[in-house]
Amino acid sequence: MNNKLTKVSLAAAIAAASFGIGQAQAADYNFTFAHVLIEETPNGQAALRFKEEVEEKSDGRISIEVLPAAQVGGDVEIIEQIQMGLVDIGIPPTATLGNFEPRMQILDLPFLLPDYDTMVKVLDGDVGREILDTLDDDNMYGVNFWGAGFRHITNNIRPVETPEDLAEVRMRTMQAPIIISTYENLGANATAMAFTEVYNGLQQGVVEGQENPLANIYTMRFYEVQDYLSLTNHAYHAYAAVINQNSWDSLPEDLQQVMVEAFDNGRDASRELTLQDEGRILEEIESEIAINEITDEARAAFIEASMPVHDEYTEIVTPELLHKVYDEVGIEY
Repeated sequence: MNNKLTKVSLAAAIAAASFGIGQAQAADYNFTFAHVLIEETPNGQAALRFKEEVEEKSDGRISIEVLPAAQVGGDVEIIEQIQMGLVDIGIPPTATLGNFEPRMQILDLPFLLPDYDTMVKVLDGDVGREILDTLDDDNMYGVNFWGAGFRHITNNIRPVETPEDLAEVRMRTMQAPIIISTYENLGANATAMAFTEVYNGLQQGVVEGQENPLANIYTMRFYEVQDYLSLTNHAYHAYAAVINQNSWDSLPEDLQQVMVEAFDNGRDASRELTLQDEGRILEEIESEIAINEITDEARAAFIEASMPVHDEYTEIVTPELLHKVYDEVGIEY
């Protein structure tokens, strides 16, 4: 593990966080749901709705203890804990899951999903199910895809209006090879950094820019320490809802159905809340940070500049899977 918690101390930390939950003592199945987001985010709220629905629809047979805000570590650590059974449920970004299952990175190829409707068609359809099934060998069952909206770029150097504007900018990225490769191909200096460290990294000048959906930019207050927000919509920030395979297999079929329905409702809530928030967020921060949109001509240049990343990762995500996504989104190959 990347952090220094042992299995024993980590289990104790989770137990301490769960202490005092009366229903957990009476439930047949006690599950922990860990994520790095603060509860005010759309996905943080969706996680709480998921918990409430599961506990209600299972008649208390399942108890869910939600552990937000990286209480037990960052996304990489949470994935490791899910694999070991120390945490049961998580919603890690697909790009970070790519450290464990390389094919999961396919959804983080730059400019792959052009709009919201196409994203829904791909993620909720047969291709999305095939992508989730790649986790079968990693002791995780992939249920569906939640999400926080399309990612955008903020920085302190200049407005990003063309690919050339990213030259030499020190960009914070997730701990994900495909994201690092994307920014290196665009001429930036990419630095992997845990989500919880980004604000301080920007404030102290360790990094000069970052990418995130609007919900994360707002709730983490990155606009306070950044000068420019460029609405690039370059990748959908998908979270894969995953559960430890043994935890999933321990449930009888009727309770698995309860969980699936709650996961689907959580997914829908995460997306709906995100869409509701985005217009409000832009209005609230427009006096704090300069906001620009990229032109159609510039978007075409970004897409062309990003294709080497697609080529680099074709064999990693497999040509077969990539071509299925291309067929869904209308990219020729």
